Amino acid sequence: MKEKLNIYYFNELFVFLSKLYIQNLPMSHSFESNEILQKLPKHLKQFIKPQNYKDYSAIDQAVWRYVMRKNVDFLSTVAHNSYLEGLQQTGISIDSIPNMYGMNRILKDIGWAAVAVDGFIPPNAFMEFQAYNILVIASDIRQLEHIEYTPAPDIIHEGAGHAPIIANPEYAEYLRRFGEIGCKAISSAKDYELYEAVRYLSIIKEAPNSLKEDIASAEKKVEDLQHNMGTPSEMALIRNLHWWTVEYGLIGTVENPKIYGAGLLSSIGESAWCMTDNVKKRPYNINATYKNFDITKPQPQLYVTPDFAHLSLILEEFANTMALRKGGLSGVNKLIESNALGTIELSTGLQISGVFNTIIENEGQPIYIQTTGKTALAYREKELVGHGVDTHIDGFGSPIGKLKGINLAIEDMSPRDLSAYNIYEERIVNLEFEGGIKVSGEIITGKRNLQGKIILISFKNCTVTHQETILFKSEWGIYDMAVGKDIVSAFSGPADLNSFDLITHKTSSNTIHAKKSKNRLALEALYQQVRDYREGINKTISRTKVLEQLIEKHPNDWLLPVELYELAHLGNETELRKKILKHLEIIKQNNPDLGHLIDDGLEIVQNKSIVK
Repeated sequence: MKEKLNIYYFNELFVFLSKLYIQNLPMSHSFESNEILQKLPKHLKQFIKPQNYKDYSAIDQAVWRYVMRKNVDFLSTVAHNSYLEGLQQTGISIDSIPNMYGMNRILKDIGWAAVAVDGFIPPNAFMEFQAYNILVIASDIRQLEHIEYTPAPDIIHEGAGHAPIIANPEYAEYLRRFGEIGCKAISSAKDYELYEAVRYLSIIKEAPNSLKEDIASAEKKVEDLQHNMGTPSEMALIRNLHWWTVEYGLIGTVENPKIYGAGLLSSIGESAWCMTDNVKKRPYNINATYKNFDITKPQPQLYVTPDFAHLSLILEEFANTMALRKGGLSGVNKLIESNALGTIELSTGLQISGVFNTIIENEGQPIYIQTTGKTALAYREKELVGHGVDTHIDGFGSPIGKLKGINLAIEDMSPRDLSAYNIYEERIVNLEFEGGIKVSGEIITGKRNLQGKIILISFKNCTVTHQETILFKSEWGIYDMAVGKDIVSAFSGPADLNSFDLITHKTSSNTIHAKKSKNRLALEALYQQVRDYREGINKTISRTKVLEQLIEKHPNDWLLPVELYELAHLGNETELRKKILKHLEIIKQNNPDLGHLIDDGLEIVQNKSIVK
């Protein structure tokens, strides 16, 4: 049974191919841009890497071809109609790895785009790409030795899983909306540590020549972190929704479900297993948010959605529980626990972005918030002039709530009310808020929103206190006080993307590409000869000689003999077929674990129902 390592809503891998033959497409080192890619913010572009299509070897192409042929044949009976229709609509090639150039030529017609990345990327970034209608693709492909399973994201997952379903408009909108909401989900400090641990594990397990003890150590670290995460963060909870829908979702009725989740679609073992009575089928609802999963074992139960529209209903139900929509004391506490850049929005619309480190509360309500380090103020996702990180370089603090003994909040006061309460330019005031925050100083000026409500008041010679604690001293300079009776929203990331330098991502590990040995290069050359023969590029190649070289120099390679058998079968070459089958039997005897792979490959050749 193939297991899928897929922590943190793992990278949505997606493939659309050009309807042109792949060999006629430019072997670009980059991707063809379109209107959607041009709108991508700079901080997301730091994760994009060239696909480098020419780096795919003939062995890589053979691995792609084997897995796609094996999967598509089976999925024609168990996948949702959107998947089957999408296979035809999008012109997915079974014989060739997707080329990014052709991919974006098709994607732009349905309002989407795709980019290549290096394995797992941070979950918020992954979600944000999706919010821009852009699907990220881990463009590397698994080694032949790991043809059934790799813990690292690879391009096979896209072709067998995500590609066709995106053609369904309702599901495509669900993915976009999921990204839009998901990128605002607040993570815990441990979430990022787990992300890095999973990324490293996926890299060394896929890399050639990795030591067993290093892999075991990395696996233990991931396991230890998973069992010590504490209260699940919003990102951890939305990860569950992602797992039970995008990766492991079923659709239809509990009695007769079909597969749409990419984790199932990309694994013949898991897709067969989930259709049995060994796996409980449950109606999909909000309870799935709190159902964790074990990535090392087949899932004992799966959720069935009646249709794709129902997915969006549950997503909105979950969003209503997030700090994004609830704000308040709990929202700020989530940001403090994340120890990462986040934003709160006040009832006036003023947005404060920074790393929150302190909150003072009174009777369950926030009465003062404080950030540390660079902070920016914004309104409607646009930074307020003069209130960027250069102004608030050492943090920002402000009272929240209403003035003591006054029912009318400052933001609701008319100019006459403000004057009556002495909140006026060049006047010295002593403002006492509910909860005991006191602001004393001379008002310099204020800023208003589009509705005319005052959202910010600036003071000089100002002191801010809470009981005996001094929160701001007059010698520190100008004090800017946010105006807002409530915190209506709290979310991950800045309000204005331009307020902060976000191009700072550095991974602790990168995908390992080992230098190829002479023996490996010689084997790749044999694969290329067979591929050239099959595609009509060179019909003079002697397949018998290729087989002889395999037997002599690469006796344990099993996939190329299977491809040779296919050509011999199509050409009705009885003697060559016998020689190949004899060699394959020897391989099976020496390597029993390869037996089912060889048998499946031979069955594919005999199966006339394979989609061409």
